[in-house]
Amino acid sequence: MGGSSTGRAFMGSFTSAGGLGVTVAEVDRNTGALTVLGSSDALPDPSFLALAPGGTVLYAVGESAPGSAAAFDVSGDVPALLGPVQPVDADGPTHLALAADHLVTANYGSGSVTVLPVLPDGSLGPVSSVVRHEGSGPDSERQEGPHAHQVLADPSGRWVVSVDLGTDSVRVGALDPATGTLEPHGETVLRPGTGPRHLAFHPSGRYAYVLNELVPTLTVCRWDAEAGRLEPLEEVLVLPESDPSAHFEDGSLLTYPSEVVVAHDGRFLWTANRGHDSISVLTLDESGEKAALVATVGCGGHWPRDLTLDPSGQWLYAANERSGNVSWFAVDAETGIPQQAGSVEVPAASCVVLG
Repeated sequence: MGGSSTGRAFMGSFTSAGGLGVTVAEVDRNTGALTVLGSSDALPDPSFLALAPGGTVLYAVGESAPGSAAAFDVSGDVPALLGPVQPVDADGPTHLALAADHLVTANYGSGSVTVLPVLPDGSLGPVSSVVRHEGSGPDSERQEGPHAHQVLADPSGRWVVSVDLGTDSVRVGALDPATGTLEPHGETVLRPGTGPRHLAFHPSGRYAYVLNELVPTLTVCRWDAEAGRLEPLEEVLVLPESDPSAHFEDGSLLTYPSEVVVAHDGRFLWTANRGHDSISVLTLDESGEKAALVATVGCGGHWPRDLTLDPSGQWLYAANERSGNVSWFAVDAETGIPQQAGSVEVPAASCVVLG
């Protein structure tokens, strides 16, 4: 961090719901506080962001139909488009990641993954590859077909992993940096009806944790980077089983988990839970193979769509979509339990990325 007491945060928000688009904020590293500096609505409904190494170029997906992706110069206080907005040849992109000099997007609406080249100036070129998923799940309303929800590079940099809520599975692909072609490599099927949404890796790179949206559980998996294979080990509750606030009056679930974050030292794991409006704290054993729920705390708003840990590991940020704010929490170094320290207004907040 170079000794500086300030950093940068970048927040997405849904313009169709009154959000400002892509917002830049200053971060006080001593208090975790955010101060909004400027914003741009050049890309409609930027639902997720990814920051390039160096921190001056930010990428966003526009969760619309047809979907799009854009690069922003964020060296100043107001984001500025870098090159043209590019179509992703799919609908409803919800996530993106940088891998092998390319930008990869997960397209919920079309159930596909798109690859776009990152050009030397940081802008995006036209689509180089689209991989369309196939399959469905037992929930006829949410799993009538594939719904790719997240995409990320594995810690080894050899594989691109995509999480599909509609097919209850995680797919692994290999990205050719020369051609921008994503080649399917394998698929791991999880328990039917769980609706996997997001995945996070353990710092060791040997385990991965899949957060499910249609049930409030976490699937702990072993990750083999050599073989590019994910192996489910166990499924763990992220809310107390007897918690009445997690259910409607008829007993059906009120909670839709959204994001999973692992501590930099691998001791803790946090999930954001929409509806229950909480952050769950789980401890991880020394290997990372065992997870156990230890506490839940309020998210500081309503409908936490995203959760982000700052580079120091001291501060946790929640983007609360329906209450229109981003809250920050001081993380107890011994217990991992976050305590709210502040909040800033961000209408229709979708995500937070820390520089």
